[in-house]
Amino acid sequence: MSSPVYDVVGIGFGPSNLALAVALEEERGSDVNAVFFERQPRFGWHRNMLIEGATMQVHFLKDLVTLRNPTSSYSFLSYLQDRGRLVDFINHKTMFPTRLEFHDYLEWVAASFAGLVRYDSEVVAVRPYDDDTLEVVVERGDELHTCLTRNLVIAAGLEPVLPDGVRQGERIWHTEELLARLESLGERVPARFVVVGAGQSAAEAAEHLHRTYPSAEVCAVFTRYGYSPADDSPFANRIFDPQAVDHFFAAPEEVKRMLLAYSRNTNYSVVDLDLIDELYRRSYAEKVAGVERLRMLNASRLLGVDGDGDGARVRMCFLPTGEVSTIEADAVVCATGYRERDPRDLLGEAGEHCLTGETGALLVERDYRVATVPGRTWGVYLQGATEDTHGIASSLLSMTAVRTGEIVRSIARRSAGVPQGAES
Repeated sequence: MSSPVYDVVGIGFGPSNLALAVALEEERGSDVNAVFFERQPRFGWHRNMLIEGATMQVHFLKDLVTLRNPTSSYSFLSYLQDRGRLVDFINHKTMFPTRLEFHDYLEWVAASFAGLVRYDSEVVAVRPYDDDTLEVVVERGDELHTCLTRNLVIAAGLEPVLPDGVRQGERIWHTEELLARLESLGERVPARFVVVGAGQSAAEAAEHLHRTYPSAEVCAVFTRYGYSPADDSPFANRIFDPQAVDHFFAAPEEVKRMLLAYSRNTNYSVVDLDLIDELYRRSYAEKVAGVERLRMLNASRLLGVDGDGDGARVRMCFLPTGEVSTIEADAVVCATGYRERDPRDLLGEAGEHCLTGETGALLVERDYRVATVPGRTWGVYLQGATEDTHGIASSLLSMTAVRTGEIVRSIARRSAGVPQGAES
């Protein structure tokens, strides 16, 4: 039996490829057939950081669709109307829904595209079938399946990063699995947590642990002197405008590096000011009361962590004096960020037909398509791993609606034989 041929195969089904599925339906309708392969058993987006009260850091109008199609029936406002909460949300006078509510919105949209997704399925190989199609090999359970596609869209997400020399264990966690790990503690009442990191996830984890375990001490360890506020002022936020991607892509390399450096405080290792104020309020109140459970071990660098089934031992250095100290903890939570997965690891044999630059990274065109050697009409598109070429906003939720619209229009234009840059 011959393998089916799809117009689009998506690797991953998080918010990016979910938005792509919506864009394909709204802009191409029945003219395109697509399938998405997702390793998870069901839709989920950072489920273990759905902390009660934690809010989104992006405006609700930067949902999956609105910046591309404000009249879409898959918008966050349409979701609120369907859930019977539109008026209540308006009365709430907020632009930033809780992460729990936004996740429910994503699940609400994903339910409409369940027929396009193969969960519990992992793409293990991609290779050219001919000049026009790619063969995609998918592992599901103990079986391998193949299909052919004219276009592959990679949205493989992020992988967690632990501090150098630190290995995950029963008592050493990344925030990626925070809530599940806490649940596994069962009836055990922890005496002390250590949270490593200075960004939003670190502050949220520290706040959650301090609130949830009223008898536990929470030690926040970071090299800075304190949490730094995110710059979400109106002018700074222009780095997330769609036009900023055009500017960044066309800029000289030295300007790209400068712009990335200038805009880091909008997204990396920064914390919402309201959360900083709340943590400081608690810390100060505890000093007044004479019982300090929330300890800020600032200007300190983690040297190592040794863990076993009963707890963990944390070694750190106070940078101003060089003093080394050790503390015992029931668990160490590493809020030490993520890195984008290298798409070349997924492309395999197909990667040999893709062009690279001086640094060895894939050459990515403005429409998010990886440049290929002459004669290859199949396309590989990236949703992620494009910060160096498209800017800090390129793979973030802020740009998802616009980015997926550009990819869908590029696929349509190329399938019609229209050169890049020409009107479709």
